[in-house]
Amino acid sequence: MAIPAIRALQADITALAVDAIVNAANPSLLGGGGVDGAIHRTAGPELLAACRRIGGCEVGEAKITPGFRLPARFVIHTVGPVWRGGEHREAVLLAMCYRRSLQIAADCELRSIAFPCISTGIYGYPAKMASRVAIDAVNTSPHVASIDEIVFCCYSRADLDIYLRLLGGP
Repeated sequence: MAIPAIRALQADITALAVDAIVNAANPSLLGGGGVDGAIHRTAGPELLAACRRIGGCEVGEAKITPGFRLPARFVIHTVGPVWRGGEHREAVLLAMCYRRSLQIAADCELRSIAFPCISTGIYGYPAKMASRVAIDAVNTSPHVASIDEIVFCCYSRADLDIYLRLLGGP
């Protein structure tokens, strides 16, 4: 069983040349703020049209579209949970986002994937808690064996520092 390269970096996820970037989407998949809005703007109107065709997405689930004008070949859209204090299955649902995205990547024979910090923006999930869930979900996914590179793409230096600590180094 191959062990993927797992790393964290601070970057604009829309600029990464990987097989797939993950979009922290809202349930409509029709664009929004934060990383979702940035991905839609960069990918162009074709992404919105593709999202309209596939319909919405439930929390914890994921769907794939082409990347269109992005350097990434595909976008895997996943809907994270809104933080409501941690007593409403938020950790389970967040882990499902990462695992389902990896499953889709493996099913499509993709070799590299980049994740944003899902649910930590307007959805309010505390960054330290969310990063632990993300790393654990990736490390325990049965689908990682088919992936060569997994990137945790952080928008802020503070988020990057959390991931670097949890991953054990710079």
